[in-house]
Amino acid sequence: MRLATISVAGERRVGLVDLDQQTFSAFDLPLEEARQGVTALIGRSNLPRTLSPIALDRVQIEAPIPRPNRNIFCVGKNYHEHAHEFSKSGFDSSAAAGAVPKHPIIFSKVPECVVPNHAKVLINRNASTAVDYEAELAVIIGAGGRGISREKAMEHVWGYTIVNDVTARDLQGRYSQWLVGKSQDTFCPMGPWAVTADEINVADTAIRCFVNGQLRQNSNTGLLIFDIPTLIATISAGLTLQPGDIIATGTPAGVGIGFDPPRYLKGGDTVRVEIDGIGTLENRFEEVAA
Repeated sequence: MRLATISVAGERRVGLVDLDQQTFSAFDLPLEEARQGVTALIGRSNLPRTLSPIALDRVQIEAPIPRPNRNIFCVGKNYHEHAHEFSKSGFDSSAAAGAVPKHPIIFSKVPECVVPNHAKVLINRNASTAVDYEAELAVIIGAGGRGISREKAMEHVWGYTIVNDVTARDLQGRYSQWLVGKSQDTFCPMGPWAVTADEINVADTAIRCFVNGQLRQNSNTGLLIFDIPTLIATISAGLTLQPGDIIATGTPAGVGIGFDPPRYLKGGDTVRVEIDGIGTLENRFEEVAA
């Protein structure tokens, strides 16, 4: 299923997307539950009935999970070529341990930096002059758990969405810990919708990123250094994963910092992320004074 969180007539709704018909059909959910986004559907044995379809161009698409319940788990250096390009960049605080990590590198982004498809991403030049893009497949956890084995990890996956892990490289390097550089306001475009786990084969799914129409990243989730079961097992070892948690699985080579000289984003740039079986996430970047 392809599922979206939308706003129509000032109300948030969650429902099914039909791309062939270009319609959205809201589930008959109480508004209080719909405020959670697609998280409201997790754990239900039966989905509610759907209301009459509405044309997609009559609704405002929000992020599938507009405000996650807690920080988004993110994975650094999880594609071989990106691990090498980032290790050589001078901004990698883990480079002393080797270009390719021996264990997953986990960091996080705060929930408040999530914005939807087509929302503006703000470049605050007073805070950073080195803003970069990172196209990523994001996992949405269904069944929570602690100490989840790698063998059973995929049983805990509810679905997937797209994330652009926007990063202020100078802040990432300055503070060593990545939270501040990764969590600037608007630095987590997400969407446009979520798909359930049965919709795509994450062992072989193409991922691409374009900046102003130019292909910058072109890879496949089958090339992850640490696959999704490994990530879930790693994070849940002593830390209880909860339904609705999001894990951004890492970005391929081709980010701005990997070029010589680096190709950082500027006001007016448009970044488009495509993941086969999910859709297209596109955002325009805008420079602001503060």
